[in-house]
Amino acid sequence: MEMQGDWTSTARRIWLWPVAVLVGFPIGGFVADLVVDGVDSVGSALVAGLIAGAIIGAAEWFALRQWVSWLWIAATSVGMATGLAAGAALVDYGTGRGDVVVIGAVTGLCVGVLQALVLAQRGNVGAIWWAVANPPAWALGWLVTSYVITTNIDEQFPNFGASGALVFGLLTWLLLAVFFRTETSEVREPAAR
Repeated sequence: MEMQGDWTSTARRIWLWPVAVLVGFPIGGFVADLVVDGVDSVGSALVAGLIAGAIIGAAEWFALRQWVSWLWIAATSVGMATGLAAGAALVDYGTGRGDVVVIGAVTGLCVGVLQALVLAQRGNVGAIWWAVANPPAWALGWLVTSYVITTNIDEQFPNFGASGALVFGLLTWLLLAVFFRTETSEVREPAAR
C-alpha cells in the first residue's frame, strides 16, 4: 500500500512536467523557426536545435528542478542540436511522415542520452531507461504532429508541435514518476531502519 502512496505522491509532485513540455515544445520550436526559417541545412539544424533545446530544456528543468541540476538545460540544447542535425541530414531534410519520425528518433536518442547522464549524476536507477524511452517517444511525438499540424512539418520546424508534445509529455511523465518514486523509496528505506 505504501508503494501506491509513493507513486501517487511522486506523480503529483511532478505534475508540472506535462505542462512544461506542452508549453516548451511549441514555444521553443516557434522561436527557433523565427531565427532559422526552416531546418534545411546542417547549420540551420544546429542553430534551431540549440535554441529550441534551450527553451524546451529550461521548461523541463523548471518542472524537475527538485530532482535534476541546471545541466538538464544544456543537455537538452546540445542533444537537440546534435540529434536534429544528424536526423535531418539522414533523411536529406525531407518532410514526409517517415522522415519526421526518423528525425524524431535520432533527436530523441541524442537528447535522451545526454539527459540520462544528468539523471545519472544523482545515481538515478532509471537513467538508462530514460535514454531508451526517448527515441520512440520523440518519434511518436512527430508521428502525432504529422497527422494534426502538417503546416509545421512542411515549414521544417525543428520539433513537433503541441499535439505531439501532449503525447510525449504524458508518456514521459509516467516514466519520470516511476524513476523518482524509486529514488524517493530508496532514500526512505535507510531512515526506516
